[in-house]
Amino acid sequence: MLFLRRLLAPLLVFNISVGIFGACASPKDAGKSAAAAFSVALLTPGSISDQSWNGGAYDGLLRIRDSLGADISHIQTKTPAEFEENFRQYGAKGYSLVFGHGFEFQDAAARVGPSFPNTVYVTTGGTRTSANVSAMSFAFEQPSFLAGVVAASVSQSGIIGCIGGTELPPVKAGFASFAQGVHFVNPNAKVVTAYIGNWDDAGAGKEQALAQVARGVDVIYQNADAAGLGIFQAAKDSKRVYVIGSNSNQNGVAPNVTLGSVVIDLPAAFMSMAREVKSGQFTPRVHVLDTRSGVMKWIVNPALRSAIPTRALQVVDSLEQHMRAGTFTPPAATGTR
Repeated sequence: MLFLRRLLAPLLVFNISVGIFGACASPKDAGKSAAAAFSVALLTPGSISDQSWNGGAYDGLLRIRDSLGADISHIQTKTPAEFEENFRQYGAKGYSLVFGHGFEFQDAAARVGPSFPNTVYVTTGGTRTSANVSAMSFAFEQPSFLAGVVAASVSQSGIIGCIGGTELPPVKAGFASFAQGVHFVNPNAKVVTAYIGNWDDAGAGKEQALAQVARGVDVIYQNADAAGLGIFQAAKDSKRVYVIGSNSNQNGVAPNVTLGSVVIDLPAAFMSMAREVKSGQFTPRVHVLDTRSGVMKWIVNPALRSAIPTRALQVVDSLEQHMRAGTFTPPAATGTR
């Protein structure tokens, strides 16, 4: 840990003036027979217009179509009953690969998988595996830690917020690592965490963000999918309040208030799994995707780079290099989205 003390030293001497992060939709192409040589389906828990978790997954599905010539289909689902129903429908149609996009899909995949042994089911989260069921686990804690370093370095109040959609274990783990990044810079900082209760109510997201701002929060790390768009709006409507995006590169959503984004390269992750299935080399396991794989990234917003202290940027760059080399892992709670 000596190198961490050396990395932290510049921040300690740098003058930072802070207390030093519904119903089932109609499927696209769902009526098609999966007679194509390679067919891939995607279930998302929310709208693909969220510019975040679900939109990134749909981009991955499109890349599979364009790069591998797959027949594709997508359905938005909301309840566990819909998860299982649609997994079964795609299995019955003979789809090659079905993604359940989220930790919450793992139980349905485990139940349905044995009934359709020729279909591979992959959930993005969780740890449940079987002969034809795998999980992709994203090491969200790594870039979340870096985002926490940035948040603490920029905050003037020393009060930093986290807002999630629902209290899923992977979301909690990301927030825990973010808080560790905050306290790495400022042990006395206060991290306020709240959950909206859903992933699609932008109005509720805005209200939750404004409530945190009223408590003195001036940097908010959001992981709330479509509901998170309301958090960006709240920051735009407030003075000197910043947001950190998640899942996709959200730096362009509100470039004047977004410090950066904790990014999952979902298209790359989906393509890797699709190639494995199409080539006949599928092996059931938990696929851990992290900073070293290039799937997990912290991306600073170029428009606000100047708002982040130079020495903080240097520390983040150095930590990220150690993560890529495998010489530093944030001591976060287990469980990744």
